[in-house]
Amino acid sequence: MTWLQDYQPAGGLWLSALLAALPIVVLLVALGVVRLSAHLSAALALVTALGVALLLYRMPAALAFDSAAMGVVFGVWSVAWIAFHAVYFHNVTVATGRFDAIKRVLAGFSEDRRLQALLIAFGFGALLEGVAGGGSPIAITAAMMAALGFPPVKAVVLALLANTAPVAFGGLGNPLIVLGRLTAPIMHLKQDQATELFSAAVGRQVPVLALIIPAFLVVVLAGWKRMLEVWPAVLTAGLAFAAMQFVASNYISASLVDVLAALTAMAALWVLTRFWQPASVWRFDGEESAVKSLGAARSERGALYAWMPYIILILAIFLSRIGTIFKNLPAWLDLTKLLHKADWIFAWPGLHNHVVQHPPITAKNAPYAATFTVDFLFSPGTVALIAAVVAGFAMGGRAGLLLKTYRETLFQMRWALATIFMILAIAFVMNYSGATQTLGLALATTGAVFPLFSAYIGWLGVFLTGSDASTNSLFGPMQVISAQQLNLNPILAGATNTSGGVMGKMISPQNLSIGATAIGQSGKEGSLLRQTFLWSLLLTAVVGVISLLQATILTAMIPAP
Repeated sequence: MTWLQDYQPAGGLWLSALLAALPIVVLLVALGVVRLSAHLSAALALVTALGVALLLYRMPAALAFDSAAMGVVFGVWSVAWIAFHAVYFHNVTVATGRFDAIKRVLAGFSEDRRLQALLIAFGFGALLEGVAGGGSPIAITAAMMAALGFPPVKAVVLALLANTAPVAFGGLGNPLIVLGRLTAPIMHLKQDQATELFSAAVGRQVPVLALIIPAFLVVVLAGWKRMLEVWPAVLTAGLAFAAMQFVASNYISASLVDVLAALTAMAALWVLTRFWQPASVWRFDGEESAVKSLGAARSERGALYAWMPYIILILAIFLSRIGTIFKNLPAWLDLTKLLHKADWIFAWPGLHNHVVQHPPITAKNAPYAATFTVDFLFSPGTVALIAAVVAGFAMGGRAGLLLKTYRETLFQMRWALATIFMILAIAFVMNYSGATQTLGLALATTGAVFPLFSAYIGWLGVFLTGSDASTNSLFGPMQVISAQQLNLNPILAGATNTSGGVMGKMISPQNLSIGATAIGQSGKEGSLLRQTFLWSLLLTAVVGVISLLQATILTAMIPAP
């Protein structure tokens, strides 16, 4: 049985798009207005998505429920497996007592809460995004700040806002690698060449945002006046990160952009604070000095001891990705290739090639593949699990403690995991029914201002899936094809899909759920959404304006093959 997608099931494109958006509307209203928990909101939206697929798009029930099942399994392995073990890694540092040492080092960096937020949320969060992604920076940095005395909800908001700067190159460049692989045939380019072009293009968009995000963070935390008091730190962090982000994305490798940019920003902040401190220390109301003596915390030995588990994590992920960073390695050194030998790739039964797409989504009628890859050893989740065990034993933990922490993490994240599964089920149902394509096509009718709306297509994809790599899978080919039809630069369209998607990260329900769960505030997802939604829309508009200028006036900024 094959089924042809219909992108205008209600007759007109925009009426179809309004109806196709019902699951998203239900999700937003349930979370932000009715203030239901994330997992209940996701459940309502999933029922709505299935209803739209069956009743509006006339999708066969077997295909609709099969796509939902694939979405759940995709969520289990590709998202939850990573996010869960990122939180588990953090919980191991807490259970072994090592996190207390990390807190002392972070507090020793500066007693000023503004500088702590810059170092942890912006710098260290970007480092975690670069090596792992998958919600790990939100979970870990929010938990860190809450443990240091930041109000828990404020800690998550800061983590979500800071996570905008590095997401495009997260997981060692995975979003751009995925985009290059999917769109290279459409543009008649080699996969590596397409990835390099997209990396360079994104690297000429997001550094503009990286320049302003540090100031943005401090304003949200302490207000405009308090931000001006620490402008040297704000400027140092933003400029160091943006400069290295541009250099690495254009001249080194997409896989190393975030790691290099984050380390550069953190080092620059550290150097600055050796010579400069704000005139007055800013703390929360009623808060006393947290650190009486900074000498021990600032010692090199103390810092190395505190950060040892994260050094193990970074080293483990770096080694697992070594083959994607350094080309033409000897076989005995290419650990990446060895890990990939355990991959299991299979066609999803009952769905693979049973749905047919057609122009303008594809160049001609083509079966829609539904293949699934389980990268048992290569997955960042598996690497994080191994790193957690190694670090746990290195920190003096025993097997019983690690197992107990694992069980406690499962209980802690039960609702966050359920939310992830249902959100991915919604995304897959909408994608295979044609609803996401309808929404994308409606936005593509904007013609000359398509680059502006292109950012919101990426934003929509990350809102649904929580992943920039996933939105590039969902909308990347459509963006490229639509740009070609409108005689616009397809490299710019794909890059804008990626950069715009970054801004959807802070409102994605699964990321809200991961952040809330990490600080023991499950059920607060609606509050987090209300505090980040307008910022998300505004920053996406900034990306859209940058893209529009590049398409019309600043065309020289777009890299050419």
